Amino acid sequence: MAKYNRNSGKSWTSQDISKLRELAKDNTPTRVIGLKLGRTEDAIYSKASQEDISLDPTNQSPYNRSK
Repeated sequence: MAKYNRNSGKSWTSQDISKLRELAKDNTPTRVIGLKLGRTEDAIYSKASQEDISLDPTNQSPYNRSK
């Protein structure tokens, strides 16, 4: 088992959720968010879905590029 799973099974605190929101807003990759919060990627996706937090990149659309 990987070291970053140290919070697996523990309840999410309001501080964890606000950190998740902040990292998602900054387009941080899900894997990095998991490492920073000590959670698995699946846990990050699950909690983001429950809290209605978008993990989609906000500035990487191939259709809105200037030429």
